[in-house]
Amino acid sequence: MAAIETVILDNSAITRAITRIAHEILEKNNGCANLVLIGIRSGGDHLARMLREKISAIEGVDIPQGAVDVTMYRDDIGSGEVRPVGKTDIPFAIDNCHVVLVDEVLYTGRTIRAAMDALVDMGRPSSIQLAVLIDRGHRELPIRADFVGRNVPSARDEQIEVLFDDDGNPLEVRLIKPS
Repeated sequence: MAAIETVILDNSAITRAITRIAHEILEKNNGCANLVLIGIRSGGDHLARMLREKISAIEGVDIPQGAVDVTMYRDDIGSGEVRPVGKTDIPFAIDNCHVVLVDEVLYTGRTIRAAMDALVDMGRPSSIQLAVLIDRGHRELPIRADFVGRNVPSARDEQIEVLFDDDGNPLEVRLIKPS
C-alpha cells in the first residue's frame, strides 16, 4: 500500500515563514552586526541563502553565509550506513560572531549537535542560534530551535520531506504517513 502524503506548507507558506524568521533573527540580534548564517547541507544551506536574501532586502546589508557538512561529526558514523561526505564552505571567520545555524527539519537534535561540534572546531562564536523551517518534535538531545517556521507534531514512523527544485528553491513540505 502506498504512503499517504499531505502538503503541509506550499511555496507561498514557506516564503512567509522565511520572511518571519528573518525579521525574528534581526529583532533578537538588534540588527545584523556580527551576524552570519550557516546552513546545514543539504537543505539548510538553501534556506540560509533565502534568509540572507530576505535580511539583505530588509536591512540593505549583505551578511556572510556559509554551509557546513556534518557527515564526519555524526554519532552514527560506524553504524554501517555509508553517507557521502559533502563540502563545508565557510569562507569567513566565525570567532566572536552570532552564528545562526539553519536546517530544514528539526527532529532528534543529533544533526544539530553534529553541526555545533563542527562549528566549534572552526572557531569560537559569540553565540549559536538555531533556525528551522519545521520542528517535528521527538528530541533525543536537549536542543531547541530559536526560530521556527512551523511546529508539526508527528509520529516517529512518519516522515517530513522538504522538496527543492534544481536551483535549491523550496517547493513544498510534505508529511508522509505510512499506510
